[in-house]
Amino acid sequence: MWVSFIAMGLMFVSVIITIFTKEKLRGVLRYSLLTISFICIIVSGLIVFLVTFSGPVPE
Repeated sequence: MWVSFIAMGLMFVSVIITIFTKEKLRGVLRYSLLTISFICIIVSGLIVFLVTFSGPVPE
């Protein structure tokens, strides 16, 4: 459960970085932050994929 919260947090961070860079920044800093945002969304997608397809786990 906590791992999925981390994935949702990474998605939120990615959206905030993308909105900020599209509106406020120019040049190399813009593209470097957009790259970080892209990496965050890829990592969160992989986490969601693993959590979804790992199936129910006995506790």
